[in-house]
Amino acid sequence: MTQNTKMRREIDEIPEAVDRLLTLGAADIARVAAVARELDPAFLTTVARGSSDHVCTYVKYASELLLGVPVASVGPSVASVYDARLNLNRGLSLAVSQSGQSPDIVAMTRSAGRDGALTVALTNDATSPLARLSAQSIDIQAGPELSVAATKTFVTSAVAGLWLLAEWKQDAELLAAIRALPGQLASAARINWPEVRDAIGGQQSLFTLGRGPVVAVSNEAALKFKETCQLHAESYSSAEVLHGPVSIVGPGFPVLGFAAGDGAESALAEVADQIASKGARVFATTAKVQGATCIDHIRSDHGLTDPLPLIVSFYSMVEALATSRGVDPDAPRHLKKVTETV
Repeated sequence: MTQNTKMRREIDEIPEAVDRLLTLGAADIARVAAVARELDPAFLTTVARGSSDHVCTYVKYASELLLGVPVASVGPSVASVYDARLNLNRGLSLAVSQSGQSPDIVAMTRSAGRDGALTVALTNDATSPLARLSAQSIDIQAGPELSVAATKTFVTSAVAGLWLLAEWKQDAELLAAIRALPGQLASAARINWPEVRDAIGGQQSLFTLGRGPVVAVSNEAALKFKETCQLHAESYSSAEVLHGPVSIVGPGFPVLGFAAGDGAESALAEVADQIASKGARVFATTAKVQGATCIDHIRSDHGLTDPLPLIVSFYSMVEALATSRGVDPDAPRHLKKVTETV
């Protein structure tokens, strides 16, 4: 692996960052999990944008599958632009922001607390406005992230969110799987899917697919294709892609499907094969495909942790793709590290 970009260095730092979170973040997680367990919220709301919002999608599926607690995303503009009130009594509001600085995220969290929710922040800056404002805060322990493209902060936020839910439920199997992640993420960072990069070639449009919790990885991948490679990528649930979007698929059209070892794996593989039969170049992280191509992947010790090694391998692939296309993934055009939206 080359070490020429900040993004590449930060991808390689992910296992260490997760290990640091598991060591230094235990007190935060235990404290917030105990508060959540005592509250026993009827629902969760999430507040985030960009990659952090994809973390919230991951947390949504995990909460609903693990705890049976439904999760809804609330648009920050409900507070920052419209100043509307919400009935959030007996709710828990989870805000995710690597910087903890964006005014709209802060405003929505302030409103959520006013409207009756227990507010919890996941952030990489324990002194940020978001962390100070929230009733409870968890430091994701990612360390400095200098590349504009978020990698360490996405993974550590996702691990922190899942860990909070696992500790809340006191699920021993999932907690053990989370503790095993650093080594698995290190292995995943060494995979960079050259066959996918070759298939994308000079293409300017592609699909990413997921189902269940791994939809979050599909969403994050589509964003990173745009952000680091200036490629038009759209993310779909494999349950939705045949309902219209597949019409634009033609010979050689690239499709990247993410599958975890869970109940949705066979369904995603079946859709991947259907799209491959239409002439697309379809790759998927499952051996259950027949017409599509199975690509190398690392599985974890639990279906809910499986998406995390997948995104790390994707990051390795997309960094290599960006540099091969002459794009600097550390400084994508029109973007900056902290976007402060009102």
